[in-house]
Amino acid sequence: MKRLNTLAIALSLLAVFGGSLLIGQLKKPVKAPSSVLHVITVKWKADATSEQKQAALDGVKKMAAEIPGINNVWLKTIKVQPSGYHAVIAIEFRDQAALDAYGPHESHKAWEAIYLPIREQSTTHDVTN
Repeated sequence: MKRLNTLAIALSLLAVFGGSLLIGQLKKPVKAPSSVLHVITVKWKADATSEQKQAALDGVKKMAAEIPGINNVWLKTIKVQPSGYHAVIAIEFRDQAALDAYGPHESHKAWEAIYLPIREQSTTHDVTN
């Protein structure tokens, strides 16, 4: 009987501890980073080949490795709007200054030489906290 009581107490404590962890996760604070997200939605030209499109996306990774202040890139499109657009490119910059330095950077210009000839249209959105 003593073992049964000990087991019941241990299971009760485990349940309380587990519940506390779950509640703690539900109240997790939301982060508001100061980095800048640069989001591009792309409509490829009708005659752009799969190889050209892939080269443009691979070029984003190359550019990100060469330009200071780029933290992360996202290149796998899950959903894109409006209808008729094909891809999303997202680049996270350390701060506004890094975004400002990106445009005139030689690596960005080299990427544009691959990207612009196959881009029919694009929209760009920049956002931060």
